[in-house]
Amino acid sequence: MTKPIAVVAFGGNAILDAGDDGSFPTQLEKAKAACRQMLAILHQGYQLILVHGNGPQVGNLLIQFEKARDIIPVPPLDVAVASSQGLLGHMLEISMRTVLEEDRMQREVATVLTQVVVSPNDPAFLHPTKPIGPFYTKEQAEHYRDTEGWHIVEDAGRGWRRVVCSPLPRKVLELGTIKYLAENDTVVIACGGGIPVNYLTDCVVGTDGVIDKDATAALLAYNIGAERFIILTGVDKVCLDYGKPSQRAVDVMTAAEAKGWLEEGQFPPGSMGPKIRSAIEYVEKGGTEVIITSQDHIVAAMQRSGNCTRIVK
Repeated sequence: MTKPIAVVAFGGNAILDAGDDGSFPTQLEKAKAACRQMLAILHQGYQLILVHGNGPQVGNLLIQFEKARDIIPVPPLDVAVASSQGLLGHMLEISMRTVLEEDRMQREVATVLTQVVVSPNDPAFLHPTKPIGPFYTKEQAEHYRDTEGWHIVEDAGRGWRRVVCSPLPRKVLELGTIKYLAENDTVVIACGGGIPVNYLTDCVVGTDGVIDKDATAALLAYNIGAERFIILTGVDKVCLDYGKPSQRAVDVMTAAEAKGWLEEGQFPPGSMGPKIRSAIEYVEKGGTEVIITSQDHIVAAMQRSGNCTRIVK
């Protein structure tokens, strides 16, 4: 019998966060720490698909491209996304192979460079919202806004960041390949938000944008028939009135409740909003349950005993 599939979405900040030195060894160690937590999912008999974010990494690559513009041409945004997907896939594949060896577990590991179709008419192209790259002070951010034409926003009280357009994912082109690998005892590292493409011509062409990894993970999870969809974030549970004296954590919410709170503005677009929206979509499209928690609580969440929020039908 085919084993059940678990899709896990985690942000690029899990590997490169504010205050990190940004070096490859530092990111690799954090990738290994993340992958060690994923072993709990494999031990419970699931096939595993990892969907990583790439906001910090693609932002850093864009800075590198800009700094070298007098030497080599600056590539388009979809190429930067592809580059970051390859970089993170390489890191995560090394890390997963390492922790599987430590655990003496036999599994193949494969990274699938993934193209994701978006609509050229998506309104997101007119309203950049996706934070990428490092955090800046207000003065630094205003400098880049004035000199480079960046769109800048404050990101959840942590500092100022560049934002780019984030169109909705419509179709994962490598879906069949990812499913085949997952069903054949391969830990799959895929999507990374997805390289945005569309069909403006008779063939697939790259387009600007950084797709939200939670939205892509939800699209992948319900199309692939995943039994578990896990979203990892910086907090243990989803909270209502976050940051206010009335803040309270939620253990379980239905998709209808989540939708109502989302419409009330409980979950901001730049932080918890995309995660809740993606969880709702997965459940409404036939998924059974979404777990939202921090990386450190995966083991307990899989045993239904830890700090986490569950979103159900």
